[in-house]
Amino acid sequence: MPHRPLSRPAARRLARGFTLLELLVVMVIIGLLAGIVAPQYFTQLGKSNAKVARAQIESFGQALDQYRLDVGGYPSTEQGLAALRAAPADLPRWQGPYLKRDIPADPWGRPYVYTAPGQHGDYDLVSLGSDGQPGGEGDAADVNSW
Repeated sequence: MPHRPLSRPAARRLARGFTLLELLVVMVIIGLLAGIVAPQYFTQLGKSNAKVARAQIESFGQALDQYRLDVGGYPSTEQGLAALRAAPADLPRWQGPYLKRDIPADPWGRPYVYTAPGQHGDYDLVSLGSDGQPGGEGDAADVNSW
């Protein structure tokens, strides 16, 4: 069957593009999808930050244990985690550095809180979560060494 050319009004309708109503419908659908997907994404992002903090605390724990074996005790609160990178004064048995890189901030950009002796063990090492305050729930929950 031979192809019949389109009439001028039909050709104009095809070339005209989308109507405002069609664009609004697409925008509403995209908004609904974003409303469903975005909370799930940000929940997963918060969980991954907590996993990173947990892994960093575990790495610090291994370095602190090696420090204790060499020096005979954990760094004091005043010496802090910096003692894992640079020798504190008057420690001839220091064999470090015990960490390959500088001490990173927690995944939320804040320093870890180190105290020795700790309330929960020989030392306490804590990331205060997304809110930077003790306690909290969900993404704001503390990640600690005990």
